[in-house]
Amino acid sequence: MEFAKTIIYVSDVAESLAFFDKAFGLATKVSYGTNYGELETGGATLAFASYDAGQSHLPQGHRAGRSTDMGFEVALLTETVEEDFRRAVDAGAEPLLEPSARPWGQTVSYLRCPDGTFVDLSSPVASQ
Repeated sequence: MEFAKTIIYVSDVAESLAFFDKAFGLATKVSYGTNYGELETGGATLAFASYDAGQSHLPQGHRAGRSTDMGFEVALLTETVEEDFRRAVDAGAEPLLEPSARPWGQTVSYLRCPDGTFVDLSSPVASQ
C-alpha cells in the first residue's frame, strides 16, 4: 500500500489553490474547473475538491465540516518559518500560534487558512 494524496473539501477550489500559491509558494499542478485541483508539493499530492464533488461520491452525501473544527492539519516544512509565516498572514491566513522554538530543536507555528484548513508551518526537526 502507498499513501497517494490528501483531498480537502472546500467551498471554492480556485480560491484555495490561489491562496496556497500566494501564502506558501505551492503552485497549482492540475485544475479541473471548479470541482478539483492539485498543488505542486514535491511529495504526496495535496488536493482541493468542492463540496459538490464530495456530495457526488457518497449515496447519502457529504457533510461539510465547520471551518472552526480541527479534524486534521496540513504540515509544511520550511527552513524559514518566520518569513513564511508572515507571508501566509499577509496573504490572509489567521495566525493561531506565532513561530516558537521547541525543546526538540524545531520551530513551530500554526495558521488557519481562509478556507478553514489548519496548517502546521514548521522547520525540519534538528538532528541530535
